[in-house]
Amino acid sequence: MSGPSTSKNASKLGDLLAQLPLNQPGQWKEIEFTAQSLANDLRVKDVEQQTALGLTLLPQTLTSLLKGATDGAPIPEEDRKNAVYEILRVGANLCMDHDENRGALLEANFPQTIVSILEGYAEPIDPANTSPLPLSVPDLRIVKTAVGVLLNLSVGFEPVQTRLISLEAALTILKLSIAIYPPGSWLHETHQPSEELNDPETALILESWSLRSGLASWALRAISELREDEEEQSRHLPPRQFFTIDALPYLVRPLQAFIPPYPSLPPLFANPSSRRNLVQTDFEVLEEACGLLESLALDVEDVRLSLARGHAVPAEHGGVTCLTDMLTFVDRGDYPPYWSSSSSSSSTSSSPDPEHAAKEKAFDICKAAVIKAIVEVAGEEKNTDVLWDDSEAAEGKPGGEFVQKMVQWIRTHKTLSETNRDDLIICATISLGNLVRRETHAAAIVNPPISLGPDLASLLAPKIDIKVKHGVLGLLKHLAQSPANRPILGKAGIIQRLASSGVWSDKADMVEIVQVSAIGVAKHLCSNNVENSFALVLPESSQPPESTALQQTLVLVRRSDSIAVKSEGTRVLVNAIKSLWSPDALSSKDPTFVQKRKDAINVVANQVCAAALAQLIGRSKKYPLLINEGVVALSLLSTHANGGQIVLDALMNPLPSEVNARGGPPPVSAGGPLAGNSVEASPVVGPRRALDMIVSVLRAPPVLIQGVTVHTADIPVEVRANTCALVGHLGRKGVVPEDRAKDVEILKESTRELLEIAAKERTHAGSAAKRALEAWGPLDG
Repeated sequence: MSGPSTSKNASKLGDLLAQLPLNQPGQWKEIEFTAQSLANDLRVKDVEQQTALGLTLLPQTLTSLLKGATDGAPIPEEDRKNAVYEILRVGANLCMDHDENRGALLEANFPQTIVSILEGYAEPIDPANTSPLPLSVPDLRIVKTAVGVLLNLSVGFEPVQTRLISLEAALTILKLSIAIYPPGSWLHETHQPSEELNDPETALILESWSLRSGLASWALRAISELREDEEEQSRHLPPRQFFTIDALPYLVRPLQAFIPPYPSLPPLFANPSSRRNLVQTDFEVLEEACGLLESLALDVEDVRLSLARGHAVPAEHGGVTCLTDMLTFVDRGDYPPYWSSSSSSSSTSSSPDPEHAAKEKAFDICKAAVIKAIVEVAGEEKNTDVLWDDSEAAEGKPGGEFVQKMVQWIRTHKTLSETNRDDLIICATISLGNLVRRETHAAAIVNPPISLGPDLASLLAPKIDIKVKHGVLGLLKHLAQSPANRPILGKAGIIQRLASSGVWSDKADMVEIVQVSAIGVAKHLCSNNVENSFALVLPESSQPPESTALQQTLVLVRRSDSIAVKSEGTRVLVNAIKSLWSPDALSSKDPTFVQKRKDAINVVANQVCAAALAQLIGRSKKYPLLINEGVVALSLLSTHANGGQIVLDALMNPLPSEVNARGGPPPVSAGGPLAGNSVEASPVVGPRRALDMIVSVLRAPPVLIQGVTVHTADIPVEVRANTCALVGHLGRKGVVPEDRAKDVEILKESTRELLEIAAKERTHAGSAAKRALEAWGPLDG
């Protein structure tokens, strides 16, 4: 079995190789028997024997025999197939758990030759053909064993892995695996098993399906081995990515096997035990395909672009509509009915089958992976013009097929308590959110015939899952950035829905990203829009004042430790104030409107709101545009009755300790850093009062360049001008009650010299500084 007989068989294979040119009758049969005997001997684990054989000419002999078996043809001739199978078995056993022999076979070009054989079998594959590739049992044995050899050669052995990757062996293996065993294809088996015992035809067909499913399992392992480098795994790096767009038609094929309706079980596999391995293989292939689709969409731009192109032009993927198949799987894919009876023994117990439950959970993960891939495709900026198709806009289908599908999912499943399709809503809202970053696209979503605003509003109900709200709010945030959309979304009740949604409650604090998105929606909707500002500030008839969107936002701002939440939340107040004091609001003569504006102003003109704006100024030393927003809002508040005193108090009062705290991420949507001022150079991290930040803004020194005064710090002139206007107004006689004259004098003493310096500038800020000093009048005494 081993020892001398093994060496003898190895030597004999060399002799038979030397005799090949003689083309003697029966020579391939003799090669088959000799190789079979040697392969059987090597099944007994004997490392010394393996090592000894690897040092002989056996690796070169095996390679040369394989090349001789094909002799330039794509696949071996019929009388040589069994010999090829046995030669492959020798190679597989020779390198099993033996790196030295793996290296020897690599040096002899053995794996390269195997890849060439597999490429020959893969040559006629049509990616659009869903029927199993017609191969005989001998051919199936060759392909399966060849994949097994490559698996043995590459396990943990980087040199072979690198060579196989360079030969694109993984794609060849994938193509063969899916073509030979399309998941679910066994459900269409038409053979009627005979009642005769040991029916040879039935046995042959069962062997064929066993080989096909076994090949698929080995192919998965081989591909996985090539993707996962041990060193990269130890450093927690993602798997190697070597598939390209050519793999996509084969990766989406397994999805089709899980889309109803399912055919009836064929008689050959009516018994659960007869189909158990097929069911398991189907599922393993699905898991691998979905994982690869997700990782490819995440990592490879060409894949994202190709999937989008192929949605409109199936020729992109050889006639396979890859993205459409992915959408169909996400939409209609379901657990196969035969899962519940796939066990080898039927159970009469009413308790749930753990294996079935595990499969359902894993199936849902597969869907989630495909959804992530779809979202990535939609999120690729270069795909916007591809996925957004207005060729049918005149027929009432703006955006085209992909957009209409996303809209349909939202509209059909918005009543989640009935449909329970959170996954479709999430996929649709995030995908649309990526596609509506252009104003024309955003307008098409909120205007007829789509008019999606009310549907999105309904998805902000309190009981809706936070993951769904995340997608909805992301989409609304993009839609609300278009000024023309704000009145439409306001009429859909978006702000009222935000207030009742629960996203700003303390229970939602763990999902800050959702809270910030909701803040962003409110901020955009209230920008230059008085009616939306009314909705933000004023309670509805049955609503307590503290439950308005504004009050919830301000409570969140005070409660949160997040700089982004604090800053962006306060900017909602800024936009509401600016809208309430806008020219349109001031010019309206409608009695109802005038009263609503008066009520809204009374809500925001208080110490709480002024303090929030002062804190925005205090914490934004690196972001002058945020300082500007706070300054402008305080300036507007100061024009209200008692507003001067409220604003002065806000500037003079000590800031909370969190404003002076170190660290923390920068607020979103902010301007550039505030450089070259005394606060930045001070050992104190932040200002003690908002007034200190006001002083810092004014202090940045101008310089004279070629006779022109230029402000050199990174503070826009507009910010300094608005700051001058604020302090100028607060120091004007009658704005602040006389009993606060001492605090007004402190304000003037802190800023007068800086205003006088600024007044010498030939800038807008210089003019504002002059007007401020003039508003104060001459110095007393």
